[in-house]
Amino acid sequence: MVPRILSVQTGKVVPLGPEAVDSAIAKAARTGPVAVGPLGLAGDEQADLEAHGGTYKAVYGYGADHFPAWASRFPQIAFTNGAMGENLSIAGMTEADICVGDIHAIGTALLQVCQPRQPCFKLDLLHNEHLSNRMIRNFQSGWYYSVVQPGTLSAGDPVTLQARPNPDFPFARLVEIVYRRRGAPADLIRMTEIEGLAPQWRERAKLWLANA
Repeated sequence: MVPRILSVQTGKVVPLGPEAVDSAIAKAARTGPVAVGPLGLAGDEQADLEAHGGTYKAVYGYGADHFPAWASRFPQIAFTNGAMGENLSIAGMTEADICVGDIHAIGTALLQVCQPRQPCFKLDLLHNEHLSNRMIRNFQSGWYYSVVQPGTLSAGDPVTLQARPNPDFPFARLVEIVYRRRGAPADLIRMTEIEGLAPQWRERAKLWLANA
């Protein structure tokens, strides 16, 4: 099965939850081609630019194949496309299918897998459940893309592997290191130099090595 974009979502900053926290995690599906540039999809907003958005959190992809398991655990929630606040709901691809630094051709854009999501309380507010802790426990993080080549993409586009510069470093391994906040020395050394990894994780790996 060729991985494919099921749905493309963008969001506007609106008050979220009983305390009216500003957030754009509640996203709506887009129809037709959507432009993607260095900072993400046209029309997508972020409330907290220190924690969200930027070059290395430009586009958030999530494996829709996870939704049935989520629905089994939380039957009161409708896990439809966009349920995790993702920009791209992708069928046929999960964290187990990619490597750090993979470059995917989607539409006319080229996107590079650069880091996992670190879920925050806004995901919990969106669904009124403790989903963020569960995401960490099950390692179903989804992945952020940086934009190698701007272009347009849309629902129905295939996700084609254009390049795999780091076949020795599965993305699932990175998720485990990030979520557990530790890793084997060999993995941390590799992280300090790995192509396509978000710089903050190269620096974090150096810090973990220094403190080992």
